[in-house]
Formats: sequence, C-alpha cells, structure tokens
Amino acid sequence: MTKASTLQTGHVGLNVTDLDRSTAFYREVFDFEVLAEGKDADRRWAFLGRHSRLLVTLWQQSEGTFATALPGLHHLSFQVDSVEEVRATEEALRARGARFAHEGVVPHGESGASGGIFFSDPDGIRLEVYAPTGADPADAPTAGAPTCGFF
Repeated sequence: MTKASTLQTGHVGLNVTDLDRSTAFYREVFDFEVLAEGKDADRRWAFLGRHSRLLVTLWQQSEGTFATALPGLHHLSFQVDSVEEVRATEEALRARGARFAHEGVVPHGESGASGGIFFSDPDGIRLEVYAPTGADPADAPTAGAPTCGFF
C-alpha cells in the first residue's frame, strides 16, 4: 500500500454554540464567504472559505466554552503574507472586543522574526494569525518554548 504523497490539510471543523454569532465572527475577521449552509433546526452548519476553497466548517452542536484542559484541538492558525496583515486583523478583532492572550504582535520564539496575534473566538476556541517574517525580534511571551504552544 502506498501512502499519499500529496497530503495536505483540507479544512478544519469546529463545534460552536451559536452558528449565527460564529459565522459573523469568522466572516468579519477572516473575510470568509459562506460556501454552503444547513438551516434545519436540529442540524445547523456552515461551510466557510475563500474563492470557493473550503477552509473552516462550523457545526452548531455544543454547549459551554472551549475546554483547553481536555484533549483535542489546541489552536487553529492562519498564515498571512505580512505583519501588516496581522496588524489589520488585530484591529478588526479589537473592534469586535476579542480576547487576546498577549498584547500586540509577538514573536513565535526568542528573537524570532515570525510572529503573530493569539486570541479566542466567541466560543473560546484559540486562534492565531501570523506572518513568517516582520515580527519585532523581542523576547517571546513564553521563555524557552514556542509562543503558539502555551497561550
């Protein structure tokens, strides 16, 4: 049996408590479009993406908030081309009153050039938007470990 040589992530599915709220958040912050949706009262879902490419699926089938202490998704990360795009996303999030783990753009590691912002969606799911270069090579928020691993 041969293993798939072109393996890549297809999309990420997230359980949410309020589909309308989460759809609005992901559309406004990430400029996603709704590619498809299910509106039955007991089966609500939305497929979100860009340019007809599916990136995130939302499923209204949970209660409470994201439990970081349980096994499962650690965080969802999106890469952008420049730190200016990271800052523009940060501005959009601040306008929505989002919760951030750190203040501003922070490096991924000590004196690193890659960095981003770390925040939560309305259900507490941890998210990251980063650029591979352009971060101020300052001290990282978590000494001796990747920033994205401990927020």
